[in-house]
Amino acid sequence: MGAELQAYEITHAPYYLPVGNEIQLYEAAYARRLPVLLKGPTGCGKTRFIEFMAHRLGVPLITLACNEDMTTSDLVGRFLLDESGTVWHDGPLTEAVRYGGICYLDEVVEARQDTTVIIHPLTDSRRILPLDKKGEQLIAHPDFQLVMSYNPGYQSHSKDMKPSTRQRFVALEFNYPRADAEALIVATEASTDLQLCRRLVDIAERSRALKSHGLGEGASTRALIYAAQLIEDGVTPLESCEMALIHPLSDDPDMIAALRAVVHAHF
Repeated sequence: MGAELQAYEITHAPYYLPVGNEIQLYEAAYARRLPVLLKGPTGCGKTRFIEFMAHRLGVPLITLACNEDMTTSDLVGRFLLDESGTVWHDGPLTEAVRYGGICYLDEVVEARQDTTVIIHPLTDSRRILPLDKKGEQLIAHPDFQLVMSYNPGYQSHSKDMKPSTRQRFVALEFNYPRADAEALIVATEASTDLQLCRRLVDIAERSRALKSHGLGEGASTRALIYAAQLIEDGVTPLESCEMALIHPLSDDPDMIAALRAVVHAHF
Protein backbone atom coordinates (compact mmCIF):
# COMPACT_ATOMS: atom_id res chain seq x y z
CA MET A 1 0.00 0.00 0.00
CA GLY A 2 1.19 3.52 -0.76
CA ALA A 3 -0.43 5.01 2.32
CA GLU A 4 -0.22 4.40 6.03
CA LEU A 5 -3.77 3.97 7.34
CA GLN A 6 -5.20 4.51 10.77
CA ALA A 7 -8.93 4.12 11.32
CA TYR A 8 -10.25 4.54 14.80
CA GLU A 9 -12.67 6.22 17.13
CA ILE A 10 -11.03 8.67 19.51
CA THR A 11 -12.14 7.29 22.89
CA HIS A 12 -10.03 9.59 25.10
CA ALA A 13 -9.93 13.34 24.66
CA PRO A 14 -6.56 14.33 23.16
CA TYR A 15 -4.89 17.31 24.79
CA TYR A 16 -5.27 20.39 22.63
CA LEU A 17 -4.80 24.03 23.64
CA PRO A 18 -6.68 26.42 21.35
CA VAL A 19 -4.67 29.38 20.09
CA GLY A 20 -7.60 31.22 18.50
CA ASN A 21 -11.14 30.45 17.39
CA GLU A 22 -10.15 27.44 15.29
CA ILE A 23 -12.50 25.10 17.20
CA GLN A 24 -15.56 27.23 16.50
CA LEU A 25 -14.56 27.74 12.86
CA TYR A 26 -14.06 24.03 12.31
CA GLU A 27 -17.40 23.23 13.95
CA ALA A 28 -19.10 25.66 11.56
CA ALA A 29 -17.45 23.93 8.60
CA TYR A 30 -18.37 20.48 9.92
CA ALA A 31 -22.01 21.49 10.41
CA ARG A 32 -22.16 21.99 6.63
CA ARG A 33 -19.77 19.06 5.98
CA LEU A 34 -17.55 21.47 4.06
CA PRO A 35 -14.16 20.07 3.00
CA VAL A 36 -11.41 21.61 5.13
CA LEU A 37 -7.75 22.30 4.36
CA LEU A 38 -5.37 22.61 7.33
CA LYS A 39 -2.30 24.66 6.41
CA GLY A 40 0.78 24.95 8.55
CA PRO A 41 4.39 23.94 9.24
CA THR A 42 5.56 20.53 10.37
CA GLY A 43 4.72 19.55 13.92
CA CYS A 44 2.54 22.57 14.74
CA GLY A 45 -0.52 20.55 15.82
CA LYS A 46 -2.62 19.98 12.68
CA THR A 47 -3.05 16.24 13.26
CA ARG A 48 -3.63 16.68 16.98
CA PHE A 49 -6.29 19.28 16.19
CA ILE A 50 -8.25 16.95 13.90
CA GLU A 51 -8.00 14.13 16.48
CA PHE A 52 -9.32 16.54 19.11
CA MET A 53 -12.18 17.63 16.86
CA ALA A 54 -13.14 14.04 15.96
CA HIS A 55 -13.42 13.25 19.67
CA ARG A 56 -15.31 16.48 20.37
CA LEU A 57 -17.80 15.74 17.59
CA GLY A 58 -18.04 12.04 18.39
CA VAL A 59 -17.25 10.83 14.86
CA PRO A 60 -14.81 8.18 13.58
CA LEU A 61 -11.51 9.36 12.12
CA ILE A 62 -9.69 7.72 9.21
CA THR A 63 -6.17 9.05 8.74
CA LEU A 64 -3.89 8.46 5.77
CA ALA A 65 -0.25 9.55 5.79
CA CYS A 66 0.28 10.38 2.13
CA ASN A 67 3.48 9.71 0.23
CA GLU A 68 4.73 9.77 -3.34
CA ASP A 69 3.87 6.10 -3.89
CA MET A 70 0.20 6.48 -2.97
CA THR A 71 -2.12 5.63 -5.86
CA THR A 72 -5.81 6.15 -6.53
CA SER A 73 -6.38 2.47 -5.71
CA ASP A 74 -4.83 3.02 -2.28
CA LEU A 75 -7.55 5.58 -1.65
CA VAL A 76 -10.64 4.06 -3.23
CA GLY A 77 -9.94 0.31 -3.26
CA ARG A 78 -9.07 -2.53 -5.61
CA PHE A 79 -10.01 -6.04 -6.67
CA LEU A 80 -8.02 -8.71 -4.80
CA LEU A 81 -7.90 -12.48 -5.03
CA ASP A 82 -9.00 -14.59 -2.08
CA GLU A 83 -10.35 -18.11 -1.58
CA SER A 84 -13.69 -17.17 -3.15
CA GLY A 85 -12.22 -15.49 -6.23
CA THR A 86 -11.73 -11.87 -7.19
CA VAL A 87 -13.33 -9.61 -4.59
CA TRP A 88 -13.55 -5.85 -4.32
CA HIS A 89 -12.02 -4.30 -1.18
CA ASP A 90 -12.93 -0.74 -0.27
CA GLY A 91 -10.09 1.67 0.29
CA PRO A 92 -10.06 3.98 3.32
CA LEU A 93 -11.59 6.92 1.46
CA THR A 94 -14.39 4.69 0.18
CA GLU A 95 -15.05 3.35 3.67
CA ALA A 96 -15.39 6.87 5.04
CA VAL A 97 -17.67 7.89 2.17
CA ARG A 98 -19.80 4.75 2.54
CA TYR A 99 -20.16 4.64 6.34
CA GLY A 100 -19.45 8.20 7.49
CA GLY A 101 -16.69 9.85 9.47
CA ILE A 102 -13.81 12.25 8.92
CA CYS A 103 -11.28 11.17 6.29
CA TYR A 104 -8.00 12.99 6.97
CA LEU A 105 -5.34 13.02 4.23
CA ASP A 106 -2.13 14.12 5.92
CA GLU A 107 0.39 16.01 3.74
CA VAL A 108 -1.72 15.33 0.67
CA VAL A 109 0.63 16.98 -1.83
CA GLU A 110 3.17 14.26 -1.13
CA ALA A 111 0.86 11.90 -3.05
CA ARG A 112 0.91 11.65 -6.83
CA GLN A 113 -1.06 14.50 -8.35
CA ASP A 114 -3.43 12.19 -10.23
CA THR A 115 -4.70 10.83 -6.90
CA THR A 116 -6.13 14.20 -5.89
CA VAL A 117 -8.42 14.27 -8.93
CA ILE A 118 -10.53 11.52 -7.37
CA ILE A 119 -11.51 13.82 -4.50
CA HIS A 120 -12.94 16.59 -6.71
CA PRO A 121 -16.50 15.18 -6.97
CA LEU A 122 -16.52 14.83 -3.17
CA THR A 123 -15.71 18.49 -2.61
CA ASP A 124 -18.62 20.14 -4.37
CA SER A 125 -22.40 19.90 -4.18
CA ARG A 126 -22.40 16.41 -5.74
CA ARG A 127 -20.58 14.71 -2.83
CA ILE A 128 -20.06 11.56 -4.88
CA LEU A 129 -17.19 9.11 -5.28
CA PRO A 130 -16.98 7.35 -8.65
CA LEU A 131 -15.62 3.79 -8.39
CA ASP A 132 -14.81 3.32 -12.06
CA LYS A 133 -13.23 -0.12 -11.68
CA LYS A 134 -16.34 -1.37 -9.92
CA GLY A 135 -18.88 0.50 -12.02
CA GLU A 136 -20.36 2.12 -8.92
CA GLN A 137 -20.99 5.69 -7.89
CA LEU A 138 -21.21 6.32 -4.15
CA ILE A 139 -23.15 9.18 -2.62
CA ALA A 140 -21.34 10.34 0.50
CA HIS A 141 -22.83 9.40 3.86
CA PRO A 142 -24.37 12.44 5.64
CA ASP A 143 -21.63 12.26 8.29
CA PHE A 144 -18.73 12.14 5.81
CA GLN A 145 -16.24 15.02 5.78
CA LEU A 146 -12.95 15.31 3.92
CA VAL A 147 -10.02 17.07 5.63
CA MET A 148 -6.57 17.51 4.15
CA SER A 149 -3.36 19.03 5.50
CA TYR A 150 -0.25 20.37 3.91
CA ASN A 151 2.81 22.43 4.69
CA PRO A 152 2.95 25.30 2.16
CA GLY A 153 6.43 26.42 3.23
CA TYR A 154 8.00 23.02 2.68
CA GLN A 155 6.62 22.10 -0.71
CA SER A 156 8.50 22.59 -3.96
CA HIS A 157 6.66 24.22 -6.83
CA SER A 158 6.30 20.85 -8.52
CA LYS A 159 4.44 19.51 -5.47
CA ASP A 160 2.32 22.54 -4.69
CA MET A 161 -1.43 22.10 -4.57
CA LYS A 162 -3.27 23.09 -7.74
CA PRO A 163 -5.61 26.09 -7.49
CA SER A 164 -8.42 23.94 -8.90
CA THR A 165 -8.07 21.71 -5.84
CA ARG A 166 -7.38 24.41 -3.22
CA GLN A 167 -10.51 26.36 -4.09
CA ARG A 168 -12.71 23.37 -3.35
CA PHE A 169 -11.87 23.70 0.36
CA VAL A 170 -12.29 26.13 3.18
CA ALA A 171 -8.98 26.56 4.97
CA LEU A 172 -7.67 27.01 8.49
CA GLU A 173 -4.13 28.30 8.87
CA PHE A 174 -2.00 26.97 11.71
CA ASN A 175 1.34 28.15 13.00
CA TYR A 176 3.43 27.55 16.08
CA PRO A 177 1.66 28.90 19.17
CA ARG A 178 2.79 32.06 20.93
CA ALA A 179 5.67 31.38 23.32
CA ASP A 180 3.70 31.14 26.57
CA ALA A 181 1.11 28.81 25.05
CA GLU A 182 3.76 26.64 23.39
CA ALA A 183 5.64 26.27 26.67
CA LEU A 184 2.43 25.18 28.39
CA ILE A 185 1.72 22.64 25.64
CA VAL A 186 5.23 21.18 25.89
CA ALA A 187 5.12 21.06 29.71
CA THR A 188 1.73 19.35 29.68
CA GLU A 189 2.66 16.79 27.00
CA ALA A 190 6.01 15.96 28.60
CA SER A 191 4.77 16.25 32.21
CA THR A 192 7.74 18.39 33.08
CA ASP A 193 8.76 21.80 34.43
CA LEU A 194 7.27 24.87 32.78
CA GLN A 195 10.42 26.96 33.20
CA LEU A 196 12.46 24.33 31.38
CA CYS A 197 9.94 24.35 28.55
CA ARG A 198 10.15 28.12 28.26
CA ARG A 199 13.87 27.76 27.60
CA LEU A 200 13.21 25.09 24.99
CA VAL A 201 10.63 27.31 23.29
CA ASP A 202 13.13 30.17 23.15
CA ILE A 203 15.61 27.84 21.45
CA ALA A 204 12.90 26.86 18.96
CA GLU A 205 12.03 30.47 18.19
CA ARG A 206 15.69 31.26 17.52
CA SER A 207 15.98 28.21 15.25
CA ARG A 208 12.90 29.35 13.31
CA ALA A 209 14.59 32.71 12.75
CA LEU A 210 17.38 30.82 10.95
CA LYS A 211 14.93 29.78 8.23
CA SER A 212 15.82 32.92 6.30
CA HIS A 213 19.50 31.95 6.59
CA GLY A 214 19.33 28.55 4.96
CA LEU A 215 17.62 26.32 7.51
CA GLY A 216 14.78 24.39 5.90
CA GLU A 217 12.53 24.46 8.97
CA GLY A 218 12.93 25.49 12.57
CA ALA A 219 12.25 23.24 15.54
CA SER A 220 8.63 22.13 15.75
CA THR A 221 6.43 21.92 18.82
CA ARG A 222 6.60 18.14 18.42
CA ALA A 223 10.42 18.28 18.56
CA LEU A 224 10.26 20.35 21.73
CA ILE A 225 8.05 17.72 23.34
CA TYR A 226 10.58 15.04 22.39
CA ALA A 227 13.41 17.08 23.94
CA ALA A 228 11.42 17.73 27.11
CA GLN A 229 10.52 14.04 27.44
CA LEU A 230 14.18 13.03 27.13
CA ILE A 231 15.18 15.57 29.78
CA GLU A 232 12.37 14.36 32.05
CA ASP A 233 13.73 10.81 31.66
CA GLY A 234 17.23 11.83 32.78
CA VAL A 235 19.04 12.67 29.54
CA THR A 236 21.04 15.88 29.94
CA PRO A 237 19.53 19.02 28.37
CA LEU A 238 22.48 19.39 25.98
CA GLU A 239 22.24 15.79 24.78
CA SER A 240 18.45 15.99 24.52
CA CYS A 241 18.67 19.12 22.38
CA GLU A 242 21.34 17.52 20.19
CA MET A 243 19.00 14.57 19.57
CA ALA A 244 15.73 16.45 19.14
CA LEU A 245 16.53 20.03 18.12
CA ILE A 246 19.84 20.02 16.26
CA HIS A 247 20.62 16.90 14.23
CA PRO A 248 17.05 16.35 12.93
CA LEU A 249 17.04 19.90 11.51
CA SER A 250 20.22 19.94 9.45
CA ASP A 251 23.24 18.02 8.18
CA ASP A 252 25.18 21.18 7.34
CA PRO A 253 28.16 21.59 9.74
CA ASP A 254 27.84 25.38 9.87
CA MET A 255 24.12 25.24 10.59
CA ILE A 256 24.66 22.56 13.25
CA ALA A 257 27.27 24.80 14.86
CA ALA A 258 24.85 27.74 14.85
CA LEU A 259 22.08 25.65 16.41
CA ARG A 260 24.48 24.24 18.96
CA ALA A 261 25.53 27.77 19.96
CA VAL A 262 21.89 28.66 20.58
CA VAL A 263 21.41 25.59 22.77
CA HIS A 264 24.61 26.22 24.74
CA ALA A 265 23.46 29.78 25.41
CA HIS A 266 20.41 28.36 27.18
CA PHE A 267 21.94 25.37 29.01
